[in-house]
Amino acid sequence: MDKFVHNLDKEHRSRKGFALLLTLSILSIVIALSTVLVNYISTTNKNMIDTKALIEGDILYSDIKQILLSVQKDKETIYKMLYETPLPFSLDDDRFSFILKCKPLANGVNINWLIYNTSAMQSRVDMVHQVLDVIFQKYDIQNPNYLEEMLREYMYISETKHKEILSKNEFENIILKYMFSEDDKSVEHIPWDKYFVFNHVNKQANNNKIDANYMSVELISALFGIDIDSLREEWVEGSSDLSQLLGNNGIALDKKIYSINFYPYSKCEVSYSYMDRRFKFSFNDIKGEVKDFEFYGKQ
Repeated sequence: MDKFVHNLDKEHRSRKGFALLLTLSILSIVIALSTVLVNYISTTNKNMIDTKALIEGDILYSDIKQILLSVQKDKETIYKMLYETPLPFSLDDDRFSFILKCKPLANGVNINWLIYNTSAMQSRVDMVHQVLDVIFQKYDIQNPNYLEEMLREYMYISETKHKEILSKNEFENIILKYMFSEDDKSVEHIPWDKYFVFNHVNKQANNNKIDANYMSVELISALFGIDIDSLREEWVEGSSDLSQLLGNNGIALDKKIYSINFYPYSKCEVSYSYMDRRFKFSFNDIKGEVKDFEFYGKQ
């Protein structure tokens, strides 16, 4: 009898232990599901906010686009001002605000010229080579030929078809691949955007120009061999005249490549508030055509 009672007691403890284990398992599942649900709601709310912010951004972009298209006769004055100073706007009660800032889009050597190796484009291709050579020497790049080859391979599809690099991030991804491949960290310290821009190449060679008066001292020094320290004393982007600067140094300016007048290639960014958060989008204004809307999301 005692043995029977002992077995019952053992079985009872076993069931109790199993029930406790089952309860803990269920509790763990409930906690896990609750976590998933909270994360889902949080993500859904975030996605809803992002979606609504995108819609607001698209409406704001459309309004700004219409304004810019309506003031073409004053475009040079407006953009020169926006290049120097971002323009803030806000409602009286601060419920909504945005900041518009713009910069020249063609004030450097277009890296995409590298792959358009035709007689009409040859002078521009040579410029890319010249700037790359200066950079390779200045920053002591270990395998410059391979880096240039990587750029070519990325852009080359066929003789008649090319893949253009259209953003600094896209370009820097290629640079990172080179850095890890060659274990060459020297490329990390190069201010690439002081030298290059990343725009579509115009089919008409003579329409591919550089916005001369907004060039950096780094690029001017690389292209014309002028001491960079003296340039920093003489040159003010947007205010100085490249033609005059070069003339003072006995150098003639090729006006087929360099535009000394206002060049209508601009990139603008708009940072705006929505539900106590900041969001950003950008667009290009190229020869009176406002396009290339890109939404960056929460900042």
